Amino acid sequence: MFYYYDPTYWLLVPGLLLALYAQFKVSSAFRKWKQVPSSTALTGAQIARQILDSNGCGGVRIEPVAGSLTDHYDPQNGVLRLSSEVYGSRSIAALGVAAHEAGHAIQDAQDYAPLRIRASLVPVANIGSGAAIPLFMLGLIMSWQPLIKIGILCFALAVLFYVVTLPVEFNASGRAVAVLSSGYLPEEEVRGVKAVLSAAALTYVAAALQALLQLLRLIILAGGRRRND
Repeated sequence: MFYYYDPTYWLLVPGLLLALYAQFKVSSAFRKWKQVPSSTALTGAQIARQILDSNGCGGVRIEPVAGSLTDHYDPQNGVLRLSSEVYGSRSIAALGVAAHEAGHAIQDAQDYAPLRIRASLVPVANIGSGAAIPLFMLGLIMSWQPLIKIGILCFALAVLFYVVTLPVEFNASGRAVAVLSSGYLPEEEVRGVKAVLSAAALTYVAAALQALLQLLRLIILAGGRRRND
């Protein structure tokens, strides 16, 4: 039996561990705070509506969407979609998530630069993430450096997307905490919002770290092949 040991796989372990921890944190934080009703009588959809209207985003529609933690803002259609456990819920977790997604709509309305950059990277990041590894591996098999470099470049574009996503998400969470602290929720409830949104932010950090480590691994493999050639 042929066996090949690639020590560069160990580079991916920190990112994988952080991703697992982040997923545990976001699940446990959301599960905890969705059981705690807020002192306001507003649902996730209602508070999102108020935040949007007060920030000049009255034209943004709010719609329910199936699934758990599937909440997102669709800039192409100007629609904020909230999952069923957020849309009609009055929990602290629901209000935090709804306010966060409303923050993305406000970013869009205010032409927030990182959001624009991320949107422009979506097509190339999708192509890059799908084509990078096949191109890279084919380049290794053929010992053709130009193809290896193209594979690395394609993956680097996907990495750039993950990195640019970080300020977009952090900013939306900061907006959410700020607006909910401005009279909607008392301080102890805002702490719950922070816990949920901080856990969610960690998932984006983990994704960026995983991508960066994979890019580093590809560069190391390419360097090793170049020396062997």
